Amino acid sequence: QVQLVESGGCLVQPGGSLRLSCAASGLTFSSAIIKWYRQAPGKERELVARITTTGDISNYADSVKGRFTISRDNAKNTVYLQMNSLKPEDTAVYYCNALVMRNYWGQGTQVTVSS
Repeated sequence: QVQLVESGGCLVQPGGSLRLSCAASGLTFSSAIIKWYRQAPGKERELVARITTTGDISNYADSVKGRFTISRDNAKNTVYLQMNSLKPEDTAVYYCNALVMRNYWGQGTQVTVSS
């Protein structure tokens, strides 16, 4: 059974940093393209960042470029999202997505940026 478990979300002040983690099991992690999505209240889910299987290529939404960094550790079956210079508009539930044969989703982790 495939499981993606996100963690690391919490309340943080504007300008602060957080690192989200997504631990995967039940799939060939090193073959999976991994994406982070987020969904704010009343808005559609949006793609935040994407990383290739080997981690050599990553892509970002314009809204987070230069502030967020996606990385992966295939030995630990884990992907990370380092978020710096957080803004209130980054407030959302963040979801991990793995694409290998089909799409798999985690349950999400809440990030709230507020003073």
